Formats: sequence, C-alpha cells, structure tokens
Amino acid sequence: MNRPNPAHPRDVLLGAHAGQIVLPVCDHYSGVELRMRKSLALQAEMLEEFGACVFDVTLDCEDGAPVGGEADHAALVVALAQAADPRARVAVRVHPVDHPAFEADMATIAGQAGARLAHIMVPKVESVQDVERAERALLAAGAPDLPLHVLVESPAAVHRAFDIAAHPRVQSISFGLMDFVSAHAGAIPADGMSAQGQFTHPLVVRAKLEIASACHAHGKVPSHCVVTEFSDHEAMRAAARRAAREFGYTRMWSIHPAQIRPIVEAMAPSAEEIDTAGRLIQAAVSADWAPVAFEKQLHDRASYRYFWQVLERAHQTGRPLPAEMQAYFLDHPATTAPAKEA
Repeated sequence: MNRPNPAHPRDVLLGAHAGQIVLPVCDHYSGVELRMRKSLALQAEMLEEFGACVFDVTLDCEDGAPVGGEADHAALVVALAQAADPRARVAVRVHPVDHPAFEADMATIAGQAGARLAHIMVPKVESVQDVERAERALLAAGAPDLPLHVLVESPAAVHRAFDIAAHPRVQSISFGLMDFVSAHAGAIPADGMSAQGQFTHPLVVRAKLEIASACHAHGKVPSHCVVTEFSDHEAMRAAARRAAREFGYTRMWSIHPAQIRPIVEAMAPSAEEIDTAGRLIQAAVSADWAPVAFEKQLHDRASYRYFWQVLERAHQTGRPLPAEMQAYFLDHPATTAPAKEA
C-alpha cells in the first residue's frame, strides 16, 4: 500500500518545530516480579487489541529492588526486557545518580539490554550535571543512542527544568509529585498530593506548568505525575483529562493496571476531532500544502501542524483513523527524534 503523497506530513509540517518526539500517552510502572510480568502480558494483549503500543512498561529498579538485591533485580529486568514482545516498548527506571547502585545499574541494564529498551528513566535529577553523568554511564555501557527520561522531584530541579529539557539526550521530563510536596517541609498540605488538590495548590500547579513549558520549549515530552487513588476510575480519567487539556501534558504515569485505559481514553482525541483533522489534512495534501478554506475558516501550515498532531495522538491511543490517513502510519516509528551526543 503506497502512501497517498510522497511528502509525508511529518516532514512537511514539523521540521524543527516542537513536538518531534512521539511517545505513547501512558507510562506504566511496576517493580515486583509478578507485577512486571503481568504488565508485559497486558501490554502484549493491548497491542493486539489496538494495533499499536498504547503504553510503555517501565520496569522499576528504584522502588522495586530490595536493599542488597540491586544486582539481582537489574539482571531480572534485563531478562524480562529481552523476552518481551519485539513490538512492545519496554523501559527501565534505574537508581538515582548518587545511589551506590547507579553505575552498576547502568552497566548491566544499558550494557546488556540497551538495544532493546525504549529509554532509561533516571529519578531525582537535580541539574544538567546529573543528566551528563547519566549520559556518560550510557556511553560507557555501549548504549550511545539510548534516550534518557528524567524525573524532576524538588523545587530546585523545577527551577532548572528549562536547562534539563534542553539537553539533547533528554527525551521526556516527568514530575515527581510526592517528593515535590514532601520537599516543602509541610508547607504544602497532604491534599496537594490528591487527585483534586494537585490541580489546585498554587505551588504544585506552578511546578507542573514550568515542567510542561520547559518540555514544549525544547520539543520534549512532558509526562504527568501519578494519581494514587488507583481504584477511582473517574478520578483517574478526570485527572488525565485536566493534565492534557489544561496543563499541556501529552503523557502520564500509571502505577496500577486499572489506570492504563482511563489515561489512554482521556488523552485520546474525540472521534469528531479525528474526523475533522483527517478531512483538513486531506484538503491540505490536495492543495500541495498551500492555504485552504475549510469549514468557513482559512487554514495554512500553522494550523495543519496542529491537526496533524491530532492524528498522531489518535494513532498513539489506538483510535480508528480515517481511511485516507491510515497509510501515513504504516511502519510509523514510535519515536522520531533520536538522542544525540551533547
């Protein structure tokens, strides 16, 4: 099946603009062996259901490894990653850069499974220097192209978010809500960690907006923090919707399998949005990307870019695409901005 136009919309519309990195909208974390195996099995099931990998599975060494058992846990996640479905996106969260197990984590995981992993998540990143240390560890492990995702968890790190996002190796920044609140020595009440309070407390709201803004300024992916009320599906869905539509996040953490579908559903565009985007992009293609009048409005490449990204998000979330748009997503890469050496 040939693409409907030799010029792919990605190449025409995005160029050097923000939004070049395409990631699944959900990042699911698990660290206990049984749960890691179940998460990978669920990922494989949903890959078949949706025809796309709609969430990453991040195998957790930071909170998953027992004290004294870090090396064994690193070996376990390597084995699980290597045995996963080749189409699946698997990542690993290592220990922080100042943890005694960090260097060994990176040597084992990046060294043995780097070619299989989608990325490595580094928690408690405080500065660009932490990113540089993680990059050196990747290079030493023989994984020069493996992207880094970083977790920003303190007020000082939020202050440096723009510098961190600017690093070429960084693909995504996540917000560590619980540690961020705890870092304020009681100045932010516990409600600031709740599904509702995290969207209203001024200091938490400011931190979320800073991280999202930093990511968008540098073409990186902002990943929203956890919601601990894992059994409340409506709270999860509402939080994901607010994260996407009010705070500019295009990805969100899941810490329980029951959270995955509500996140994917909330971050997916509606059927009406997808239909409109498909018709407009088709009109743009027919006009060789010149301006067009569409539904009594004038559109050009600036708005085409937005509507193309609606279609990309639809693809990321397994939504049905208009027939004339489907060919653009054949062999569509999971990411389109490879890491570069600084």
